[in-house]
Amino acid sequence: MSLRFYDTATAQVRDFVPLVPGKVGLYYCGATVQGDPHVGHIRSAIAFDQLTRWLRYSGFSVTVVRNVTDIDDKILDKSAESFRPDAAEVVPVPNEPWWALAYRYEQEFAKAYDTLGVERPTYEPRATGHIPEMHRLIQQLIDRGHAYPALDDSGDVYFDVRSWPEYGSLTHQRIEDMQAAPDAGPRGKKDPRDFALWKGHKDGEPETASWTSPWGAGRPGWHLECSAMVTKYLGTEFDIHGGGLDLRFPHHENEVAQSRAAGHGFANFWMHNGMVTFEGEKMSKSIGNIITPAQMLQDARPLVVRYYLGQAQYRSALDYNPGSLVEAAAAVERIEGFMQRALKFLYGEGQFGLMVTERVPDAFAAAMDDDLNVPQALAAVHETVRAGNTALDAKDKEAATRALHQVMAMTDVLHINPLDPHWHSGGADTAAHQALDTLVRAQLEERRAARAAKDWSRADAIRDTLTEAGIVVEDSAEGVSWSLS
Repeated sequence: MSLRFYDTATAQVRDFVPLVPGKVGLYYCGATVQGDPHVGHIRSAIAFDQLTRWLRYSGFSVTVVRNVTDIDDKILDKSAESFRPDAAEVVPVPNEPWWALAYRYEQEFAKAYDTLGVERPTYEPRATGHIPEMHRLIQQLIDRGHAYPALDDSGDVYFDVRSWPEYGSLTHQRIEDMQAAPDAGPRGKKDPRDFALWKGHKDGEPETASWTSPWGAGRPGWHLECSAMVTKYLGTEFDIHGGGLDLRFPHHENEVAQSRAAGHGFANFWMHNGMVTFEGEKMSKSIGNIITPAQMLQDARPLVVRYYLGQAQYRSALDYNPGSLVEAAAAVERIEGFMQRALKFLYGEGQFGLMVTERVPDAFAAAMDDDLNVPQALAAVHETVRAGNTALDAKDKEAATRALHQVMAMTDVLHINPLDPHWHSGGADTAAHQALDTLVRAQLEERRAARAAKDWSRADAIRDTLTEAGIVVEDSAEGVSWSLS
């Protein structure tokens, strides 16, 4: 089966053929660093991390670009709030300049990405580092008749949506059905839907949030930033542009319009991941149903959180409920339990860093080639785990070895391999797990001694205590193992 992805622009699944044989250029929208990351940000990053890993496994050299929007109305508003003694919410850092706030939250995103195993992109440009590229793009659009300085004295520059007949093609809308662009007042626009490429400096805004330009001091519009940065790192035409479903309009619609109006081929594929909901409802501060990655990481290991956030087909909604992480933990423990059991049977204690000798099974490859169908790919993982356990029960070393190496290959692609050093690299969760392991093994050793002395009541009491604590003890010919129920 050929590699195929759903393209938002054409609304169909298409065969994927890179513009340059053997190489893929991927750009996906990163964070506007105005606050802590939410699960939607991390779900998106994990989806494109899975895509990157599968492309590389399939033999492509992949260049990944993920931007940081570090200048924006929301960032300035959040910083201004920190200077107010009567701020509506508790301010983490009072009197914090906008650039310091942006950098602080950028680090929080980096920490979340790293904790959940999202590979660092090839390039991660900040908007504030690419002002000259934005100026050049604006001038190109003015020269080609697709942009104009504001009709008032605001210093804004707008994209003329009616000058570009294809405007609305990404989201399949007519201009007449679109709402006015909310990024600036309508006074200086030819059409309310025209969106800002450059935003003139306003009274009350920090002087540091302003750059000189041919149209007056100001700062870039949100949509312009991505077009300028992707062109610098991937060229005027590249393979895949990705992001959350909520970015299709107006952000991505405006990106593609301004880029193609400037003469760029821009993205060959548009891929959008679905949202995370809470028991079927959109997460919202007003409802109070927002779940953050930090909250999830209080309830489960990073490996479990990654498994949960990456388990759905990327285009579908991912619904969270109070039992979601419990179910994900059980799935991870089934994989982990098989791998530990197989390692012990095949190689003895403490054998890690094995060289994987098997390719992923055909069913897994077919699922990933089919628009990154991770649920079907995970079904192949768990089917192989079942087959592997059957082989272990039958003492079939050849079949058990093959199953172990296939499971390792598949979980490596999805970056959910419990043996990967990333998931054992430290942190409070790892320390807690190690402490629990030490305590449980001490109890199991006491149970072993009791059984050797034929003190069956004591041995049974220890097992019952562990069971009540949620510890499942498994006796086998290879020895005793434990897992969380």
